[in-house]
Amino acid sequence: MLDKILHNLPYLQIGLVLFIAWLLYGIVNGAAEERRIKELGGRAARRKALAPYGLDLLYDALKSAAKNQVLEFWLRTLLTYGNPSNPWTIEAGDGPRRVILTADPENIKAVLATQFQDYGKGENFNKDWHDFLGDSIFTTDGEKWHQLRQLIRPQFIKDRLSDIKVFERHVKIIFPMLGGNGEAVNVADLFFRYTLDAATDFLLGRSVDSLTHEQARFAKAFNEVQHIQSIIARMGYWNKLMPRGKFYKELKVVNEFVNTFIDDTLRLSPEELQKTTKSDESYTFLHALASYTLDRKVLRDQLVAVLLAGRDTTACTLSWTFYELSRHPHVVQKLRREMLQQVGVSRMPTYTDLKNMKYLQVCRTPISVSLSRTKILCSTR
Repeated sequence: MLDKILHNLPYLQIGLVLFIAWLLYGIVNGAAEERRIKELGGRAARRKALAPYGLDLLYDALKSAAKNQVLEFWLRTLLTYGNPSNPWTIEAGDGPRRVILTADPENIKAVLATQFQDYGKGENFNKDWHDFLGDSIFTTDGEKWHQLRQLIRPQFIKDRLSDIKVFERHVKIIFPMLGGNGEAVNVADLFFRYTLDAATDFLLGRSVDSLTHEQARFAKAFNEVQHIQSIIARMGYWNKLMPRGKFYKELKVVNEFVNTFIDDTLRLSPEELQKTTKSDESYTFLHALASYTLDRKVLRDQLVAVLLAGRDTTACTLSWTFYELSRHPHVVQKLRREMLQQVGVSRMPTYTDLKNMKYLQVCRTPISVSLSRTKILCSTR
């Protein structure tokens, strides 16, 4: 027995040396990281974990999402663990990664605007979202992100935004669904369907018509993929443990729908691309894509990303806007007066009208101001 131990001693020594080196590396690297954090202002208030790696935070976050209580959960978490003088930023455990959670307007402004170049999405974000959004503007950094931004930007030039007939078409469909006789209406669901219809019409040239076909397969699949993706994102480091069978099943439906637009893009001839300018009414995002690439995967990623962008942000903003308007009738009255003075009851507003309505500017919702105009005019009859 002793002979065997002596025979293996060199291997044990090597293993011990490697362990000590790994331990020293961790200590030195940790000390260096703490020094860098201190130089940048120090750590934020810490949320005390009740389970290893902050698994209790993950459990609470997922539970609150299942109950539609995300806002209440994060407010409670920040106010409980944040610094009393400014509770809107905390640190929390998420596996081996350092996680900073913030709702501080100055921090958000730094990340999204003034120090945008310093805050990339990173490899982990791209990996977590890659199945859904691929290498699109939402998952890339640096030069690649800049190229994709330049690709999407022409879709929102003044000449295209001023053509609000597209949005008015879908307003006429959603308007009768918004109630008006005191009944409860799930406007969030309607707005998600409205913005999907308007986005596909405005950006891709034809609408998915989910408002008139409530069971539209693509709309339901898109919703389900987003729902599961949100859980994947919330799980952070641990999302590799999540089953994805349902996710991939619905994602296949989304991809099959998007493939029809990819085929449309690939069918655009060089002559058609040359004669169609960005200000033409027939110009769509497909023309921009065909001029950028003919790679099916690249086309797929950009189409899904632009559908997500055109749908979610506008629908959420509309939902919150109408919620706040319902709680502040004096704002509705003032908006209505301005709109009646500028546009009247029946005329469709022009781009100039929208720019001239200053009070509307501070209450506006992106893209869908015509919907706000129609609803507000009629909500106080």
